[in-house]
Amino acid sequence: MAIEIEKKFLIDLDSLKEEHPNILENPIEIKQGYIAKTEDNTVVRVRIANKKGFLTIKGANIGCSRPEFEYEIPYEDALTMLNTLCTKKIIKKRYLLNLNKHTWEIDIFEGKNKGLIIAEIELTNENELFEIPKWIKKEVTNDKKYYNSNLLENE
Repeated sequence: MAIEIEKKFLIDLDSLKEEHPNILENPIEIKQGYIAKTEDNTVVRVRIANKKGFLTIKGANIGCSRPEFEYEIPYEDALTMLNTLCTKKIIKKRYLLNLNKHTWEIDIFEGKNKGLIIAEIELTNENELFEIPKWIKKEVTNDKKYYNSNLLENE
């Protein structure tokens, strides 16, 4: 079973751009929707990222860990699922930043979530140490309002 161990943070974009002036180059365009969501926050998500389709099943969070199963699917299938099975969609641009042996994913949301910027870092275990950059404002890992499946309610 695959386990995702991820921490989420709100960031100061101006501070990030000051430290990494080219960060907003080469975005990954992401559109995603949710086919199913249970009371314990298990979700089935379909995503298109730069013309590639993905189907993902994520189990309930336990701390900052959760089971995750992700499969690449044909782009046309993902597009059809998004358009027929998902009434609301999240649209965001993702920027990758390699920093101190970790990859930070910086998501800048569009639509009704416009203005929200979240940085995520995946870890190998929940107690892994990592450097927190100065552009981090606040950790929101355990704040359910920042789960993508809950941000969907704003759309």
